[in-house]
Amino acid sequence: MSERERPEGERSELENFSIVGETAIGWDAKTAPNETVDEEGRIVPSGGFGIHDPRAPSRRVYDDPEVVAMREEFRAKNGWKAIEICAPHELKRIARIFRRDGYVVVKDLLDTETLERFREGCTRVLRDILAIPGFEGRKYITETGRLPHRYSYGTASASRHMMHDPVWASMIDLPTTTPILTEIMGSPDYFVSGGGGDLALPGAIEMQHLHTDGIDMGANPDVRLDYARSVGLVDIPDHKAFADLDFRTQRLVIERTPPSMTINFVMTDLTWENGPIRQIPGTHATVASPPKPEDEPDWMRFAALVGAPAGSGVFRDHRAWHSGTPNLSKEIRCLPNLEFVPPWHDERHFMKSMPHDIWETLTPHGQQICRHIKQDSGVWPFGAGVMHPLAGGRKAAHKASKEAQRN
Repeated sequence: MSERERPEGERSELENFSIVGETAIGWDAKTAPNETVDEEGRIVPSGGFGIHDPRAPSRRVYDDPEVVAMREEFRAKNGWKAIEICAPHELKRIARIFRRDGYVVVKDLLDTETLERFREGCTRVLRDILAIPGFEGRKYITETGRLPHRYSYGTASASRHMMHDPVWASMIDLPTTTPILTEIMGSPDYFVSGGGGDLALPGAIEMQHLHTDGIDMGANPDVRLDYARSVGLVDIPDHKAFADLDFRTQRLVIERTPPSMTINFVMTDLTWENGPIRQIPGTHATVASPPKPEDEPDWMRFAALVGAPAGSGVFRDHRAWHSGTPNLSKEIRCLPNLEFVPPWHDERHFMKSMPHDIWETLTPHGQQICRHIKQDSGVWPFGAGVMHPLAGGRKAAHKASKEAQRN
């Protein structure tokens, strides 16, 4: 496949778009449904995050009859009918729902100024991702291993995170989120592991398959028990080790100590048609695999968080089943995120993705919880600042960054 020269009209679209409101971005009819590419942009079979959706319309066209029919079905069915949305001060309620369902929606996390700053950052970085012309007449390059019109800020970054960007870093220690994280973790001594988030352009007609963002391998059970006991997450006598507990109590310890979690910040209201995230409640506590797309019941297919307003956030246990849904609208659905791990997390697994200069701008608490991901003074994180949809482009940037620092 070969790239092309981007026409003037498409260049104008990229220069002037915003992630808020209607946009001409998206709805590329030349990108086939379920089209998935490898690290160099070659079309490959289904796999990874590019698992094909058997229900997808046959054309990526806004007013195609199949798209119209799908839009009417989603208008009637999409979204929980009684979605629970908490206020930031409801700490006990937030933690209770998070532990019960594996996720919780909290409104009013971002004030007007902070929300606008995040929106501008998301628009700026998305412009970089889409700047490379698509292959053989396509408007965009599909991200390696993903379904068309879906991108991850984290995986599209050559450093695998967005912690080099001042906008993402500025969200690490917010007066609304830090008390919630402390309540959920049971302690303020948690860590930031990175950040990125995902987005769906208009015309992302495929339903993303249900998946987790992390599998709980059950590591360090006694460390997890000691921590859960010390911060009051469980009530178990001190003399008992994990192996002494019955199965149900062991499961409770594992449930109450998620190995990682995230906050997805909502940039625009999540509606029935703009590709909201869907979450399957209670699945953070199961070891079963999610059903295949063709086997999903309707209640799972339409379990989207419709009604979550702009400025809110979805606190998610990474073990819970979730996915993006079709964006049948004319607006971009954008959910940037930050990722967190508990105090008992093994620090050997952290990636040095935050420049020292960015770390110095953080609050004292922000510096404390980011200390394992910051690079040394004068050392730029490998690949940071380079955005590319293809893994091959990211690898080349990462390699060039390493070689430049050696020289």
